[in-house]
Amino acid sequence: MRAVELFSGCGGMSLGFQNAGFEIVAAYEYWDAAVECYSANFRHPVRKADLSDMASAIPAIASDRPDAIIGGPPCQDFSSAGKRVESDRASLTVCYARIVDAVRPRLFVMENVARSLRSGAYGEAREIFKGAGYGLTEAVLDASLCGVPQSRKRLICVGALGEADGFMAEGLRRGLAERPLTLREHSGGSLGFEFYYRHPRNYSRRAIFSVDEPAPTMRGVNRPVPKGYRGNPGDACPPGDGVRPLTTLERAMVQTFPPSFVWTGSKTENEQMIGNAVPVKLAEHVARAVMGHFAPDPGS
Repeated sequence: MRAVELFSGCGGMSLGFQNAGFEIVAAYEYWDAAVECYSANFRHPVRKADLSDMASAIPAIASDRPDAIIGGPPCQDFSSAGKRVESDRASLTVCYARIVDAVRPRLFVMENVARSLRSGAYGEAREIFKGAGYGLTEAVLDASLCGVPQSRKRLICVGALGEADGFMAEGLRRGLAERPLTLREHSGGSLGFEFYYRHPRNYSRRAIFSVDEPAPTMRGVNRPVPKGYRGNPGDACPPGDGVRPLTTLERAMVQTFPPSFVWTGSKTENEQMIGNAVPVKLAEHVARAVMGHFAPDPGS
């Protein structure tokens, strides 16, 4: 099944769908650093494009002849980590919907933060999808139940022409783990440390975590332990010698990128790409559910 990814970033969603058997034929991304990184890891083209310029984007995407459009429009304006207000970036969700409406692939998969479900931009996008004849399945999935050692809840919207709403609900639930995956389990016990620091949004929140729990959501910044940090009652251990933030590659591992994935650009750019990415195993879980519904294995 041919797929095109919009707002691809460095390619976490593309890699997950590719692992599940999709043929990714092209990707579209505007940030130069992400375009370079994506290009270093995939054979198909990644095209620098401003997808808000739909007059240019739609003909290019249509020429790829996709059966599926996938992608996660930038979510900063929906995230509880932000200002909780919608701005121009949130309108890219509406651009995604209008591109789907114009290109009319057989199906689409859109990923975003869970709180986007209550946003005006998502509501407008939903009306566009429904007006174009797409049946929708909307589900909030916890990545820690999908093979990702991270508590990261994301809205997954799967749309398909001619289907009833909720058509993929059971498929998305199938295969979910019974309990969250811990960092120790995912790493096979090879990390060499028991506790680590993740800078909180404010110091009323915990900042030190154990490898025997899922990691907190990876964000686009990775800060060191500040001098004089006295700890939080919720911390997994007191601050002290040996407690440090995860390295860039450790954060990529939490996002389930394979060790072979090539990271280009600066450390700051890498941290941002990792935080923005769709976890590979979350994307793969969704992709296998979609593939099982639309192109089931004839031997199964």
